[in-house]
Amino acid sequence: MLRLLSIAVLLCAPAMAEESSAKTELINLVHQDCGSCHGLTLKGGLGPDIRPESLSHYDIETLATVVLDGIPETAMPPWRPLLSEADADRIAKYLLQGELK
Repeated sequence: MLRLLSIAVLLCAPAMAEESSAKTELINLVHQDCGSCHGLTLKGGLGPDIRPESLSHYDIETLATVVLDGIPETAMPPWRPLLSEADADRIAKYLLQGELK
Protein backbone atom coordinates (compact mmCIF):
# COMPACT_ATOMS: atom_id res chain seq x y z
CA MET A 1 0.00 0.00 0.00
CA LEU A 2 2.76 2.43 0.94
CA ARG A 3 4.57 1.61 -2.28
CA LEU A 4 1.45 2.44 -4.35
CA LEU A 5 1.05 5.73 -2.49
CA SER A 6 4.69 6.59 -3.16
CA ILE A 7 4.25 5.85 -6.86
CA ALA A 8 1.11 8.01 -6.98
CA VAL A 9 2.94 10.90 -5.33
CA LEU A 10 5.83 10.59 -7.78
CA LEU A 11 3.45 10.56 -10.73
CA CYS A 12 1.63 13.68 -9.50
CA ALA A 13 4.77 15.60 -8.54
CA PRO A 14 5.62 16.87 -12.06
CA ALA A 15 2.09 18.21 -12.57
CA MET A 16 2.15 19.87 -9.16
CA ALA A 17 5.57 21.40 -9.86
CA GLU A 18 4.38 22.57 -13.27
CA GLU A 19 1.31 24.27 -11.75
CA SER A 20 3.45 25.87 -9.06
CA SER A 21 5.83 27.14 -11.73
CA ALA A 22 2.93 28.55 -13.78
CA LYS A 23 1.62 30.37 -10.68
CA THR A 24 5.06 31.79 -9.97
CA GLU A 25 5.42 32.94 -13.58
CA LEU A 26 2.01 34.62 -13.51
CA ILE A 27 2.75 36.42 -10.24
CA ASN A 28 6.13 37.55 -11.62
CA LEU A 29 4.47 38.77 -14.82
CA VAL A 30 1.93 40.83 -12.90
CA HIS A 31 4.43 42.33 -10.47
CA GLN A 32 7.14 43.00 -13.04
CA ASP A 33 5.32 43.81 -16.27
CA CYS A 34 2.15 45.34 -14.83
CA GLY A 35 4.21 46.73 -11.96
CA SER A 36 6.41 48.68 -14.36
CA CYS A 37 3.49 51.10 -14.78
CA HIS A 38 1.27 50.31 -11.81
CA GLY A 39 4.10 50.20 -9.26
CA LEU A 40 5.94 47.09 -8.09
CA THR A 41 3.56 46.84 -5.14
CA LEU A 42 0.64 47.51 -7.52
CA LYS A 43 -0.35 50.56 -5.45
CA GLY A 44 -0.11 52.84 -8.49
CA GLY A 45 2.49 54.75 -10.43
CA LEU A 46 2.05 55.88 -14.03
CA GLY A 47 -1.04 53.65 -13.97
CA PRO A 48 -3.61 53.45 -11.15
CA ASP A 49 -3.66 51.21 -8.09
CA ILE A 50 -4.54 47.67 -9.22
CA ARG A 51 -4.86 45.94 -5.86
CA PRO A 52 -8.09 44.02 -5.18
CA GLU A 53 -9.72 46.78 -3.13
CA SER A 54 -9.20 49.25 -5.97
CA LEU A 55 -10.55 46.93 -8.64
CA SER A 56 -13.63 45.67 -6.79
CA HIS A 57 -15.94 47.42 -9.27
CA TYR A 58 -14.70 45.07 -12.04
CA ASP A 59 -15.83 41.53 -12.70
CA ILE A 60 -13.34 38.96 -14.01
CA GLU A 61 -14.58 39.12 -17.61
CA THR A 62 -14.40 42.92 -17.83
CA LEU A 63 -10.97 43.10 -16.22
CA ALA A 64 -9.66 40.34 -18.50
CA THR A 65 -10.89 42.37 -21.48
CA VAL A 66 -9.03 45.44 -20.19
CA VAL A 67 -5.86 43.34 -19.87
CA LEU A 68 -6.25 41.97 -23.41
CA ASP A 69 -7.40 45.10 -25.22
CA GLY A 70 -5.97 47.91 -23.10
CA ILE A 71 -7.75 51.23 -22.64
CA PRO A 72 -7.77 53.48 -25.69
CA GLU A 73 -6.24 56.96 -25.32
CA THR A 74 -4.44 55.95 -22.11
CA ALA A 75 -1.05 54.41 -21.34
CA MET A 76 -2.74 50.98 -20.81
CA PRO A 77 -1.55 48.88 -23.78
CA PRO A 78 -3.29 45.85 -25.22
CA TRP A 79 -1.68 42.59 -24.15
CA ARG A 80 -3.70 40.42 -26.56
CA PRO A 81 -0.70 39.90 -28.86
CA LEU A 82 1.23 38.34 -25.96
CA LEU A 83 -1.41 36.70 -23.75
CA SER A 84 -4.13 34.15 -24.29
CA GLU A 85 -7.65 34.68 -23.00
CA ALA A 86 -6.98 32.02 -20.36
CA ASP A 87 -3.88 33.95 -19.22
CA ALA A 88 -5.90 37.18 -19.03
CA ASP A 89 -8.60 35.44 -16.99
CA ARG A 90 -5.98 34.13 -14.54
CA ILE A 91 -4.44 37.60 -14.27
CA ALA A 92 -7.87 39.16 -13.68
CA LYS A 93 -8.68 36.59 -10.99
CA TYR A 94 -5.30 37.21 -9.34
CA LEU A 95 -5.78 40.99 -9.41
CA LEU A 96 -9.31 40.73 -7.98
CA GLN A 97 -8.55 38.10 -5.34
CA GLY A 98 -4.97 39.01 -4.46
CA GLU A 99 -3.89 35.38 -4.65
CA LEU A 100 -3.88 32.42 -6.99
CA LYS A 101 -6.01 29.43 -6.09
